[in-house]
Amino acid sequence: MAYDWNRFRGDVFGGATSTVVALPVALGFGVASGLGAAAGLYGAIALGFFAAVFGGTRSQISGPTGPMTVAMVVILTSHADTLAEAMTVVVLAGLLQVLLGLSRIGRFVVYTPYVVVSGFMSGIGLIIILIQTAPFLGAPGVSGGPIDAIRALPDTLANANLQALAVAAATLAVGVWWPRRFARFLPAPLVALATGTGLSVTWLTAVPVIGDVPTGLPALQFQWPTAGFLAAAFQPALILALLGSVDSLLTSLVADSLTGTRHDPDRELVGQGIGNMATGLVGGLPGAGATMGTVTNIRAGGSTRVSGALRAVLLLGLVLGLGRFVEPVPLAALAGVLIKVGWDIIDWSMMSRIRRIRPEHLGVMLMTLGLTVFVDLVTAVAIGLIAAGMTHARQLENLELDSVVSVPLLDRTFFAGRDDVAPAGSYAARVGLVALRGRFTVASSHKLVTVIGADIKEHEIVIFDFTEATYLDDSASMVVRQLVEVARGAGTCCIVMGLGGAVADALRTMDVLEGVPEHHVVETVDKAREIAVRFLAAKESP
Repeated sequence: MAYDWNRFRGDVFGGATSTVVALPVALGFGVASGLGAAAGLYGAIALGFFAAVFGGTRSQISGPTGPMTVAMVVILTSHADTLAEAMTVVVLAGLLQVLLGLSRIGRFVVYTPYVVVSGFMSGIGLIIILIQTAPFLGAPGVSGGPIDAIRALPDTLANANLQALAVAAATLAVGVWWPRRFARFLPAPLVALATGTGLSVTWLTAVPVIGDVPTGLPALQFQWPTAGFLAAAFQPALILALLGSVDSLLTSLVADSLTGTRHDPDRELVGQGIGNMATGLVGGLPGAGATMGTVTNIRAGGSTRVSGALRAVLLLGLVLGLGRFVEPVPLAALAGVLIKVGWDIIDWSMMSRIRRIRPEHLGVMLMTLGLTVFVDLVTAVAIGLIAAGMTHARQLENLELDSVVSVPLLDRTFFAGRDDVAPAGSYAARVGLVALRGRFTVASSHKLVTVIGADIKEHEIVIFDFTEATYLDDSASMVVRQLVEVARGAGTCCIVMGLGGAVADALRTMDVLEGVPEHHVVETVDKAREIAVRFLAAKESP
């Protein structure tokens, strides 16, 4: 579709509107990270521009986000002694994101279970609220994470600045109750920040403010790392890269749902990586796709990369000449804005359905949430994914085992019309059928032996029927091998029936049928009956 005037007008309005939303959020996250307000703006500019130009989601707005801010706090306090070292970690994280995109693994983010995403995002929301409690009450920000913020809460309450509390409360109230019908023209975060700043400037003046904001182009902050620091920086850089990648691609899915388009996940990771590398070079706060800014941009008419690039250019204008207008913004007002942001990040739609969630899914969500708040972000996501995978495997186990048929075949039915076989009794079940239908994976393989093994030993002949089997992974294939060995150990004749396609390839690749005579691998039940007749006749002959 050609780029027409209407789309350009929508992109201009979307870029301008998302700029208004981004300003207070970038300032707030910059201060919250410990890098300063200017770093939040630098990050929004550098990441926002390069991610828009090179990314794979046309309408996405990128900039500082809650998860990346929380991760940056950890890097500053635990993994870097200087600003240059911290920025080196950011540049390395951006490079890792580019490599993730080039390796084409971005598409796999859609397989992240929702309960893990919900617990992770809710934990991030709680962290933002906890670390903003001190500035909300007018106290200096607490270094460290949420646990340190909780420990410092008694002292924070004892030394609360009531004027700052009033400014923060007013800011939060406006952010919460600003009418939605006005939000398209005057976004709630900007109105809330203006309200808090107005109160501080005109009335409640004893409130800590941002102070001096550097103007002009930022200086280069990157320095070539030593081999020792590079090795130490790899782990936090990987954490930052993974967080930024997941955060961005989840926002891309939100953008797809609103626009009816499809993003390119691998290109998006490359764009985010280039943006974060540029951010680290100029001393900015790293970020990712910002859901709030993206939704605002789309609703205002932004539909192409122009809106994201224009937003970055508008923010650059603020840094180059309008920084002095940001200096009187009170820290308490920024805290009010960020607490509202943290509140919105919490997955309240899932929380409201907590009584209806399956216990195993609820356990994964709460575990991910708790680990996010009290341990660290990557541990939370990693363990959450493992726990969710185990839960899913249990469900698959039941579904797959329900597809197994292990029954004795009544002789008078199976050998109907065959006078050359004399059953030992009217209902003697000398032949057993094991029918594997559908898919079988590692989820159910460990129970197949215990479920079927005992049945196999009770028969003189066992028929493995793969006619309706569609897939066997390596684990399930090796279990079939064990079942064949169980039959051989019990002196039971094995017949394999209906083998073909991918299932046959899997079994032959793993040498599963090594102990089964080639002529015992048949296609139809008539062939299986003939083999059974010959086997029993030979067994009964003197």
